[in-house]
Amino acid sequence: MKPAGPLLADKVALITGASSGIGAAAARCFAAEGAAVVLVARRAGLVEEVARGIREDGGRAVAVPGDVTRYADMEQAVATAVDEFGSLDCAFNNAGYASAGPLLHELSDEVFQQTVDVNLRGVWNCLRAQIPAMLSAGAGAIVNTSSVAGVRATAASAPYVAAKHAVLGLTRAAAAEYGAYGIRVNAIMPGSTDTEMMDGVLGADPAVRTRFGGKAIQQRLADPVEIARSAVWLCSDASSFTTGAVLAVDGGRTAR
Repeated sequence: MKPAGPLLADKVALITGASSGIGAAAARCFAAEGAAVVLVARRAGLVEEVARGIREDGGRAVAVPGDVTRYADMEQAVATAVDEFGSLDCAFNNAGYASAGPLLHELSDEVFQQTVDVNLRGVWNCLRAQIPAMLSAGAGAIVNTSSVAGVRATAASAPYVAAKHAVLGLTRAAAAEYGAYGIRVNAIMPGSTDTEMMDGVLGADPAVRTRFGGKAIQQRLADPVEIARSAVWLCSDASSFTTGAVLAVDGGRTAR
């Protein structure tokens, strides 16, 4: 039997939040599966470092410094994909923001707005910029990053929980609107993952990290690569009959 080729051969993918964590892991995974990748993040030096590493390994990658809260930046990222590689076939809208905050009634307007802007408006801006390019091509696949917080509430994170719930609704609405045009839109719900952002939430206390990992049936935090591989599959033709779906990649956290 002839071995299967790369899942994303000849595809062009746009990945946000690509300077670290799940986004950086996804950049490498998408490229390893044959995609040309356009990498977007606010930290220009770090995202260029990821892109350079992919190119040094023989892949195709370009870095676009940008902020998902600014629609013009997302338009520029899509334009770069089309100009550099000829199309935009898939997107992983992964950029996120979380912080360990006070109780809801003590939250500042600034913290609420930043959390919602990055996690929800960021996905909205990405979709608005990406969909026209995919409509022109007659096909596309988009994966949005929600969280187990999209279906479960935790204390001291009300804006994050609200935004991640909303990402699931936005994903399903987009899937319903654009399915007839050949565009699939799905979401993943990562569980607690060993990333820089999680370090900022959990701090350096090993006991706290162990407690968070213990909430999963698998009794550990995820490696970012484990989350990234799920996004690769949802962006590939292997998931061609999957749209409007929410895939829990959480080590069983939401199964109990």
